[in-house]
Amino acid sequence: MYGRGGAQMSFGPPQTPEIIKNLMIANGLVYIAQLMGPSLGFNVTAFGVVQPAAVWGDFQLWRIFTYMWLHSPGSILHIAMNMFMLWMFGSPVALLWGDKRFLRYYLVCGVGAGFIIATLPFLVGMLGIGSPASVVYGNTLGASGAVMGVLLAYSFIWPDRTIMLLFPPIPMKAIYLIPLIFVLEWMSSGSSNVSHVGHLAGVLIGWIYLVNEGRTPGAPTLQSLLLKWRRYRMRQKIRAVHHEDRRERWRKNPKDDDPRRFH
Repeated sequence: MYGRGGAQMSFGPPQTPEIIKNLMIANGLVYIAQLMGPSLGFNVTAFGVVQPAAVWGDFQLWRIFTYMWLHSPGSILHIAMNMFMLWMFGSPVALLWGDKRFLRYYLVCGVGAGFIIATLPFLVGMLGIGSPASVVYGNTLGASGAVMGVLLAYSFIWPDRTIMLLFPPIPMKAIYLIPLIFVLEWMSSGSSNVSHVGHLAGVLIGWIYLVNEGRTPGAPTLQSLLLKWRRYRMRQKIRAVHHEDRRERWRKNPKDDDPRRFH
């Protein structure tokens, strides 16, 4: 990870806060319980995942909270990647915010994502729009929704901080991290079991939280985004007017530069 000026490089945060350690330990202990559960006669995974039909059909509301502590027992990579990103990007945020504020934000993003994961497919299925049964009765688990909220907070706090990616090994500004993740997910959507709704929900809930909290200046509001869009459209119109003016002058005097060179 590079600093703002790019002169210094370090791998990982300078310090790991207690809240990050505790969250990683909690996820690790639950993962061990998942692995040992079947041998003890209790399926921890099936009991805690988000399943829209179970949450709203059977009112098993605890699932929108418990799912974020569970990870796929058949893939150590699932929990490893989530905990790595939590450690890498969550530690600086927790050091800045403090443990209580960070934990509150983490839980809101995770539970909020779980609520959307459970609600959206169920509503679509109830309305008969065409949601397949595999979506309504499918299972979602993992801390990705909460972690995506943490990544969003990091990118808003330090938008110009340069990050060196591992795969591919290229530098990029932190503000582009979330869009890149969604692009990569979209490119591999046909061959993965990634919960795109969960990731997007974590980002959406995190954004709403940060804007309403009002303590993160880098978090854009709808008004600021609309203003940027209007400025962009205005610049496009000005360019179009200048381009047409240059073309008109060229028609009157062909000896002028080719208007197609105007950008």
